Amino acid sequence: MIYSNYDYIMKLGKGDEGMTLKPYVLTEKSFFLYQEVAYPLEERGLQFGDGVYEVVRIYHGKYFLLQEHIDRLYRSAEAIRLAVPFEKEDLIEKLEQLRKMNDVKEDAIVYLQVTRGSFPRAHAFPAENRPNLFAYIREMPRKLQEAENGVRAILTRDVRWEYCYIKSLNLLANVLAKQEAAERGAFEAIFYRDGKITEGSSSNIFLVQGGKVYTHPATERILNGITRMKVKQFCDLLHIPFIEEAFSTEDIAKADEMFLTSTTASIIPIIQVEEQLIAGGKPGEVTRKLQAAYEEAAGLAMKNKNASCK
Repeated sequence: MIYSNYDYIMKLGKGDEGMTLKPYVLTEKSFFLYQEVAYPLEERGLQFGDGVYEVVRIYHGKYFLLQEHIDRLYRSAEAIRLAVPFEKEDLIEKLEQLRKMNDVKEDAIVYLQVTRGSFPRAHAFPAENRPNLFAYIREMPRKLQEAENGVRAILTRDVRWEYCYIKSLNLLANVLAKQEAAERGAFEAIFYRDGKITEGSSSNIFLVQGGKVYTHPATERILNGITRMKVKQFCDLLHIPFIEEAFSTEDIAKADEMFLTSTTASIIPIIQVEEQLIAGGKPGEVTRKLQAAYEEAAGLAMKNKNASCK
């Protein structure tokens, strides 16, 4: 299957946020220009969602938390008995080469996907171990306005399968939830199961009460986000109690603060859930402290300071 015409993708890539696609792509075989990449129609990721993926942040042309993302990719692959076609160190080296080939200097993301390969359609695993892999880079500015002002979220029932800790290609429930949020003018859809908040359609969800940060424990029911892991570390450094305990939909009305985390969004305050304003609709102090810690860890605080002095 030819994934897309390059010129068409480039045109689509220059949207409202200027998210331009970079020309070089890494595959399981080598590096190619985007328009040269082709796979058969009978591809297991395409037909079954039989694969895993990662999205890694790039700030000012440098990867952020690349090792952590690659470690999780291999954990996800192991969980579905999928062999990644490169050793970890080799893959990291190739991703660095991909970044250099594309001369990335701005904020961006790399999307990396591994599938069980191209074979005649059959549900059972193919006899051969011949996985497909591709990675590409797209410019992606930071969500500065959302991070500063906060966002609105909706609630939706969590109907996903039980193994959400695997970052698999099966995202239909997430897509439907995110679309519902978009149609209702919200940034995120927050999943709940049996009255308890699990996570967002593309984020982890946190509630602050009495100076303590609450979030769903890292069980099989959620994806243990890389930014979530960093927030846990930040809380330890800042002496903020971090409690991995599921909170309920009813607890939202009593929240002092709420925020979400993801690779593409970093840390963003949630100021309203459905019709319920959080802390009068303003980002809170704990969220601001964690945002500052994130910026420092990502090397953004000094760059922002330098930019403001120009």
